[in-house]
Amino acid sequence: MSKSQTEKNKEIEHQKKQFTYRGKSLEELKNLDVREFAKYLKSRKRRGVLRQFHEIERFISRAKTKDGKNKPIKTHQREIIIVPQMVGMKMHIHNGKNFMPVEIKEEMLGHTLGEFALTRSRVKHGKTGVGATKGTKHKSKK
Repeated sequence: MSKSQTEKNKEIEHQKKQFTYRGKSLEELKNLDVREFAKYLKSRKRRGVLRQFHEIERFISRAKTKDGKNKPIKTHQREIIIVPQMVGMKMHIHNGKNFMPVEIKEEMLGHTLGEFALTRSRVKHGKTGVGATKGTKHKSKK
């Protein structure tokens, strides 16, 4: 009998942990209005959501009309804060040069879209340029 209990405990541990945000499940959060969700955010993000309320609502409604076509949304609006209604959406966020593909996940709630489309790429050093080393300073720059 004790073996079956330990096996059940192991099965429970192996199950995926359910996502919660400030004690609420994702389903409960999706049922909330954007303004009600703002109550669960920290002060800076809460203030941003309440100021951007109409912009966020417009963005979500635009995204849902395109969602039927399964086409990712392209956007330049990097300052929009991610709310539960956006979870699962695929979008392309502009990073200043091109659009970066991003899929919105539960862990992204409360962050801005711009945080997931980096504007600065990692420096890849190649050959040294003319004038970069002492041996090349006296060469002609043609």
